[in-house]
Amino acid sequence: MNRPRLYLVTPPQFDAEELAGKLRQAFSGGDIACVLIYMPGAGTKDLQAAASVLVPVIQEGGAAAIVYQDTQAAGRSGADGVHVDASLEDVKLAVESFQPERIVGTGGTKQKHDAMEWAETGVDYILFGKLDLPEKTSAHDKTLRSAAWWAELFETPCVALAGNTLETLADVAATGADFVALKDAVWQSDTEISSLIAEANRILEAHPFPEGD
Repeated sequence: MNRPRLYLVTPPQFDAEELAGKLRQAFSGGDIACVLIYMPGAGTKDLQAAASVLVPVIQEGGAAAIVYQDTQAAGRSGADGVHVDASLEDVKLAVESFQPERIVGTGGTKQKHDAMEWAETGVDYILFGKLDLPEKTSAHDKTLRSAAWWAELFETPCVALAGNTLETLADVAATGADFVALKDAVWQSDTEISSLIAEANRILEAHPFPEGD
């Protein structure tokens, strides 16, 4: 698919069975590349329990199930990969442990030099945008600048975090990012989720990558 794809991020707190139902609705709306199970405040036991419910739903929908930060929960739940952004050493350990069978992603770096250094570990993608910050209507300017810089110069795929409305998708897709991440725009919208995902895909389809990318 020669255009940006959707990367969904779960709310930081949720009921697993309820979210599983919402994810099924989301997949009925169209293409989703990845779902990040994002529970930054949870311990391994709770995260693994939630992932055991969500991972099969995500995989049945044709997407990669990624667990945030906890390699143990990711491995035991049968997830497709892990997203690690605590430290460079943690990223290196995850790459050694998970690849090539599973995905390792990272992000959250503050400086361009750090982004390049972290990507050199061999991660499968790097995410631009702060997952723990309150979302605004539009994507953060720094996220847009970083994603555009990265997409132009580097081979490692990048994910760019959009704002909390679908209107931001066009701006984020225009950066050339391989994936566009949505969080609050999906889970806090009054719009039916399958319709929202369908509209998101229509917007992304209007931003194909240049020929040769």
